Amino acid sequence: MPAHTPNEPTIQALLDRLHTQADTDLTTAETPDVGIIMGSDSDLDTMVGAHEALDKLGFDEQTEFMTSPDARFTYETYVVSAHRTPQVLYAYGETAADRGIDVIIAGAGGKSADLPNMTASIAYPIPVIGVPVQEKSVDSVIGMPTGAPIVAVDAGKSHNAALSAAQILSREHDVLKTRLEEYHTALITDVAADSFRMHDAGINTFRANDGESGTSNE
Repeated sequence: MPAHTPNEPTIQALLDRLHTQADTDLTTAETPDVGIIMGSDSDLDTMVGAHEALDKLGFDEQTEFMTSPDARFTYETYVVSAHRTPQVLYAYGETAADRGIDVIIAGAGGKSADLPNMTASIAYPIPVIGVPVQEKSVDSVIGMPTGAPIVAVDAGKSHNAALSAAQILSREHDVLKTRLEEYHTALITDVAADSFRMHDAGINTFRANDGESGTSNE
């Protein structure tokens, strides 16, 4: 199955790709573990945080379904609009399990950010982590009725969504549990290092060298 964009990149071609992949007999080690979807390519500036977090944890991006990267854990990315291409939304959700996806991260913006919760309903029981791309998207993303759950992060926090996806996978994969623990330890160490630097150098020197600090302000 070619990884390149088909000569006619139509919605039907995308539907055919998803259904063909769902009918392909591959092991879970060969298929993407995490599916990242977003309502528009304009959401990528926000959603790229998920890619960066997964990369830090040793995931690779899988762009060709039939040929997986060397890394054991991989992710894929698609643009899926709940309102403009509902047929793709349904196909993605319905085929996710058969294509080997274990967790879905779905980001959407606007007041009608329906992609995450609709995906959660269609792909159930696969866990879906919703990312409100904008503050005004929060209520829409988290507004799921009882019995149709979705996990959601705060607006723009796609990095945290990826960490949550890795946490879910780590329940079955000890290597991911170890990587998450190492990642968390590094964050704690950064805070300690900044604390020493700020106190011992003084705030003026610290601010002058602030670019050297790797600690997040979150």
